[in-house]
Amino acid sequence: MIDITVVHLVRHGEVDNPTGQLYGRQRGFHLTQLGHDMAGEVARFFEGRDVRNVYSSPLERAVETATPTALQAGLDIIENPELIEAGNKFEGINVNKNRWILAHPKFWSWYINPFKPSWGEPYTEIVARMSNAVRRALHESRGGEAVLVSHQLPIWTLRSFLEGKSLAHDPRKRQCALCSVTSLTFQGNGLVAVDYAEPACELLALARDVTPGNSSATTHMGE
Repeated sequence: MIDITVVHLVRHGEVDNPTGQLYGRQRGFHLTQLGHDMAGEVARFFEGRDVRNVYSSPLERAVETATPTALQAGLDIIENPELIEAGNKFEGINVNKNRWILAHPKFWSWYINPFKPSWGEPYTEIVARMSNAVRRALHESRGGEAVLVSHQLPIWTLRSFLEGKSLAHDPRKRQCALCSVTSLTFQGNGLVAVDYAEPACELLALARDVTPGNSSATTHMGE
């Protein structure tokens, strides 16, 4: 009989980010209370499942999101740098409050190749490291389930690759809400299904998100 293994890619919850900046890989960004509540909903989503391992990006917002699920399953969180947020040259800038800032001449050289993209970590590199993280979870959680807490762009880029879609995309169309779960079901080593769920859907309308995609969260403009 061929083993069925499910690898769940979870995005972190709402982040305490008063300035509304793209926090990227910066340290020191934690969840809001609402974000912690969202993480609790994720844990309830996995209650009673055969969760063998919980992995997380090393950034605080991801580790804090992973914590309730790990505690519930009686597991330690395994930090995996391959789950980290994508590199982005706009890190630290509020790009929602004034979109015209993106037209400043000092940024023009960053727009040379939007299909790479030239302003951040190449999509192909994101796919490679996220694929490695999934393969590790598949191997170490064979026959059960694994939870991997990461970030919107890495999750969406990997999903796009797996579904044969263009890696270059409009961020407003990403289906990867705060504390959403993108589930990859494997039969043996073969991917047989990609599913999506929003365990914290009732809290999303209360949340602010720098890049909400197509979710019901409000676009975070900064205070």
